Amino acid sequence: MEHDPEAIWQSVRQTANAAIDQAGLKPADIAGIGITNQRETTLIWDRRSGEPIYNAIVWQDRRTSDYCRQLIEGGHEEALREKTGLLIDPYFSATKIRWLLDNVSGARERARRGELAFGTVDSFLLWRLTGGKVHRTDASNASRTLLFNIHSQQWDEELLDLFDIPASLLPEVCDCAADFGQSEKNVFGGEIPILAMLGDQQSALVGQACFREGMAKSTYGTGCFFVLNTGTRPLQSEHKLLTTVGYRLQGQVTYALEGSIFVAGAAIQWLRDGLRFIQSAGESEALARQTPSITASFWCRPSPASGHPTGTRKRAAPSSASPATRASGKSSPPVCRRSAIKPWTCKRPWKGTACRPPCCGWTAAWPPMTG
Repeated sequence: MEHDPEAIWQSVRQTANAAIDQAGLKPADIAGIGITNQRETTLIWDRRSGEPIYNAIVWQDRRTSDYCRQLIEGGHEEALREKTGLLIDPYFSATKIRWLLDNVSGARERARRGELAFGTVDSFLLWRLTGGKVHRTDASNASRTLLFNIHSQQWDEELLDLFDIPASLLPEVCDCAADFGQSEKNVFGGEIPILAMLGDQQSALVGQACFREGMAKSTYGTGCFFVLNTGTRPLQSEHKLLTTVGYRLQGQVTYALEGSIFVAGAAIQWLRDGLRFIQSAGESEALARQTPSITASFWCRPSPASGHPTGTRKRAAPSSASPATRASGKSSPPVCRRSAIKPWTCKRPWKGTACRPPCCGWTAAWPPMTG
């Protein structure tokens, strides 16, 4: 999964300028700029021209799964977790950086010569806003790379060696509220100080005023993310929650535990745009309320849906569960569940892996696999 870096930059620039115009403000009226961003999304660009060497590799991308499996089998996960608080997973930036260096022609050699810069979206936008004068990030974004030691608050040389990533690629790590430079005059018509950067889930922690130990937020967008403020202690979960930097202010680190479900709103979008079960996202609530609760066994296919390893599971499906996640645990073939989504009365039995004839274009594993 990739994004066009130029499209990101232009959308930010155009939206900010439109907001300034609509508010009737001048750059001199604005106290400062804050940047929040999708955290692990990875970019590498040329330091001289500012041009990306490849598209941004999005946090949801799974192309480095095989390499992550090799690292786990090589016994690296515990050491990585102790240093970074994270698990070995394609979600985080390090394996994406390594993929770019290995797969973009000449990238590794250019990186070793100091010609390239890495950053998550915050760093890339900062570079563009300041005309290439500032290459920085904040501690919350750095803590999501698998390269940052959350205890020493520094890039870790052993981890850089493990992933074969030159230190010259990396941005300077600052507090979340710091001097990140000023925007160039040609961006907004005048210089505006850039005073804050924070990863999106951490910024939600701050935005929900979870400043005391034990306070938590749960927010819902593309995915669903639960973040708990643990104060000055980097607690390690026994259930594979992530230990991460909540925020860092005036050199003082506040840590957090995080649980992630990578697909939340994205599932509703898929039902609307992919399967066309619904015409608008708002329809999903009424349909979920109409659907009876069903206790079911289902196959959890390998996907980036959850922040935990995927596999066979048994659980009670809530009333809002999509029929595409349901499979009967009975020995006889199930029937098409389309009628639970649309007021149609299809009851054709499944044969093989799909309805015959396919009334809704929906397929599912058969026989059902449970564990």
